[in-house]
Amino acid sequence: MNTIEDGRILGTSANSSNYAANKATIYKNDFLKLLITELKFQNPLEPLESKEYIAQLATFSTLEQLQNLNEQFSTMWAVNLIGKNVKASDEKGYVSGEVRGVSLSQGGLKLILGDGGRTVFLKDVIEIS
Repeated sequence: MNTIEDGRILGTSANSSNYAANKATIYKNDFLKLLITELKFQNPLEPLESKEYIAQLATFSTLEQLQNLNEQFSTMWAVNLIGKNVKASDEKGYVSGEVRGVSLSQGGLKLILGDGGRTVFLKDVIEIS
């Protein structure tokens, strides 16, 4: 991922496993930063035409709505897993159990497994039965 600040690329990093897990993920803040940088450094003799600006805002709006829809689908999926057995991987290895509930944490949706209350991220589920 590139680090951009004040229109300058400060650094890049590449992690193939992160890329594979997060490909095609664009955050709205990244889009806004790119748009603001473009506006900040545009040629005053050739400014963006209003139709280009409107098209970019429409793209941003579409992106935001798709992200909201994705969050809603993820929540629905997690709730649908209640009562089902899942197997997931976490930092300690594999864990499995019946999904008893769903919680929202800083890192995303978590499933509450079994009577012990062990939690795993929804994204770490590898098997559902």
